[in-house]
Amino acid sequence: MERLVTTPFGQRPMTAGLLKAAARANDAPTLPHVDKWELLRTLCTARAAFGITDREIGVLEALLSFHPEKLLGGNADMVVFPSNRALMERCHGMAESTLRRHLASLVDAGLILRHDSPNGKRYARRDADGEVLRAFGFDLSPLLVRAPEISQAAEVAHVAAERLRTLREEVSLQKRDAQKMALYGQEQGHIGPWEDLLVDLLDVTRLMRRKLSLAELEEVCVHVSELLDQVLHFISEAEEMSGNDVVSERHYQNSNTDTSDLEPCLEKSRAVDVDTQKAEDTTSGKPEVPIPLGLVLRAVPEALEYAQGSINSFADLARLGAFLRGMIGISPSAWQDAVDAMGAEVAGITVCCLLQRIDDIRAPGGYLRKLTEQAQIGKYSVARVVMALIQSPPVAGRES
Repeated sequence: MERLVTTPFGQRPMTAGLLKAAARANDAPTLPHVDKWELLRTLCTARAAFGITDREIGVLEALLSFHPEKLLGGNADMVVFPSNRALMERCHGMAESTLRRHLASLVDAGLILRHDSPNGKRYARRDADGEVLRAFGFDLSPLLVRAPEISQAAEVAHVAAERLRTLREEVSLQKRDAQKMALYGQEQGHIGPWEDLLVDLLDVTRLMRRKLSLAELEEVCVHVSELLDQVLHFISEAEEMSGNDVVSERHYQNSNTDTSDLEPCLEKSRAVDVDTQKAEDTTSGKPEVPIPLGLVLRAVPEALEYAQGSINSFADLARLGAFLRGMIGISPSAWQDAVDAMGAEVAGITVCCLLQRIDDIRAPGGYLRKLTEQAQIGKYSVARVVMALIQSPPVAGRES
């Protein structure tokens, strides 16, 4: 009776894992046929459960390409025996040392088995008709034996990925609600720690740029939900107080109404969106923007993602900056001081630049005030800030 060789050649030791994998392959009943490429795609989804990476998946794909049939199964001989050179070519020129490491990982994961020859070479003995009598190389049968396990792990991975996607969606929606409601409360002058809340939400924005685990994302979701509850609490209290004031004011009558009494109300109604109005004001008395619009747009791609439409002028950038300033925690007073010192267009460009560097700036409001002080004494150059952004290398891992 011919025995299946499972002990490794050379100095590689025998391990309990190899024994277990060999026993599992030898004791398997007649196996159904499975599409090898479909099985590989399923394993790609479940690779984390088997402790392998996409590089090992690539090496396994190369090994499967040496199996002549599309289907695996029927307990037929599934030993492939390509040389390292042939494997390296099908792995797109992978270094031999890297190839050996990934092959060892696949063996350790119990997805393939080694059947080493007496001299460690991979080859096959054939009969007079060219049929393979015995092959020495890598046995793919463990992959087929574990097909049900791979399928189950892929389903678990799919459910986890869907949960991750749902959580990211929930965090994004709650964060947006909290930001816009906090901006509303701030602009309406309601009492509340708006700047602190906006800074906390900005920290969440930074955190969401990372690849978070499911547990980390669940913590972030709870935190954002708490922030939204705080924002809604302060908004609700402020709106309730405002409603009570309106009710009490209805009892006040003055038959001798003077037109001057109506002017404050008129001014208040005109100041509903102060930031946008200031951004649309002309910049008479202020120097023109000393840099082409195209260069500015090239420097602030992240700010442009928040634009409601196309940016065709510096006035559009000014309006965009007015919108962004509250989102990154800049108070109305800091924004107004910047507009007074720089002009609305330069102030808007500056805020867009601050958003582009938001990962490096802990307190954008304080940073803008420092730039405003420089502008007041004529030492601030927005062109230098824009050119510094253009010349700086892109941040690794940031999504475009």
